Amino acid sequence: MKIGILCYPTYGGSGIVATELGMALAKKGYEVHFISSNLPARLDITNPNIFFHKVNVQTYPLFQYQPYDIALSSMIYRVVNLYKLDLLHAHYAIPYAYAAFTAKQMLKEEGKDIPLVTTLHGTDITLVGQHPSYKHAVEFSINQSDKVTSVSQSLKSDTLKFFNIKKDIEVITNFIDNREFGSEDCCERSQFATPEEKILIHVSNLRPVKRVGDVLQIFKAVESKLKARLLIIGEGPDMEIINQFLEENPHLIGKVRLLGKVNDLYRILELSDVFLLPSEQESFGLAALEAMAASTPVVSSNAGGIPEVNIQGETGYLAETGNVEAMSNYTIKLLSDEKLLSQMKKNAKAQALRFDLHNILPLYEAMYKKTLEDFTDKKLQPQSPLPEKASEH
Repeated sequence: MKIGILCYPTYGGSGIVATELGMALAKKGYEVHFISSNLPARLDITNPNIFFHKVNVQTYPLFQYQPYDIALSSMIYRVVNLYKLDLLHAHYAIPYAYAAFTAKQMLKEEGKDIPLVTTLHGTDITLVGQHPSYKHAVEFSINQSDKVTSVSQSLKSDTLKFFNIKKDIEVITNFIDNREFGSEDCCERSQFATPEEKILIHVSNLRPVKRVGDVLQIFKAVESKLKARLLIIGEGPDMEIINQFLEENPHLIGKVRLLGKVNDLYRILELSDVFLLPSEQESFGLAALEAMAASTPVVSSNAGGIPEVNIQGETGYLAETGNVEAMSNYTIKLLSDEKLLSQMKKNAKAQALRFDLHNILPLYEAMYKKTLEDFTDKKLQPQSPLPEKASEH
C-alpha cells in the first residue's frame, strides 16, 4: 500500500504522531510519502520506504500572505499522480483535509480518485476550528473525508458537539513506542539535581493553554515543603512568564532550569519524579503518555482527554484546571511517600504499555484496509439513473 501522510513538521502532538505512525508503517513495508512545508522534526528519512515532498510556496509581491493552501493542494495532486498513491491520511483538518479535498477534485477531472482519511488531533476542533473564519471549512473538510478518526473519546464528543458532522468518527488513540524507553544510555541524574532533591518536569510549547504559570506556582509550593528542582523543556510565547517569575522569586533561580528544545527528551524524562501538566485543554495528553512510558507519574488537570490517559490515584493525580493548590498538595503527597511514588512509577509504565505502538498500529492498518474496501465498493456501485422527464402530453 502507498500512503500519503499530510502533517505539520513541528514538535507538536499531531506532527509527532503522524511522523511516528509513518515510520512504523514504513518498517512494515508500506511505502509512505510525507507531504509538508518542512521535513518533520522526528522523521528518519534513511528508511528506503519513506519519501518526503516539500511544499514550496512561490513568493509574489501581490500577495500579502503567501497562498500555502494552493501550493499544498498542487503538491498533493502531483505526488498522487507521480507515485500512484492508494490513500491519503491528513493529520489535522486545516489545512490538510481541506487541501486534500481540493486535490481530489483536481484528480476527478482526470477520471481519478483516492480515499481520504482525516485524523482530528485537538486544536483543529477545540480552538482553530471553532473560529468563525474557519468553522465551516473545518466542518466541510470532515464531512468530505472518506474516513474520520479522533485521538480520544473526549475529542470525538467535542467534534460532534460543536460541528454538524455526518460521518462516523472512530477513536484510535495516540501511542508510544515503549522500546525507546529504559535504555542504559541515560543521562546522569547529578546533572540536574543532588541525590536528596526531587525532580519535577514540564514539557510543552509554552503556549497560554499549557498554563506554565501554574507549573511555576506548583513548584514554588512544593519547594517550600521539600527539596526539589524544576526542569522546563520547550520554547514558546510564555517564556516571559518564566522570566518574570524568577525575577519575583530570586531564591528559586538556581532551582529552575530551562532546557529549551532537546533531542534526548526521553532520557531526561526517565530521571524525573513527577510530570506536571496543568493544561487548560488537551485532546489526548501525549506528553503525559511519554512521561508514563518513562515511569514518571503525572499530576495534571482533568481537561479534555487527559483522564483517558492519567488515571486518578493510580498513575498520578488530577484536579480541576487552575486548581494550583490541589495539584501542589498532590505533588507534595507523592514526593513525600517513597513507597507511593515507587508504586505509581510502576503503574505509570503499565498504563503506557496499554498505549504501545504494537497495540495501536494494527488498528490503523485495519482502518486503512476497510477504508480502501469501502471506497472501492462505492466506486463499483451502479449510479442511479436520472429520472425520466415527464411527458408534455
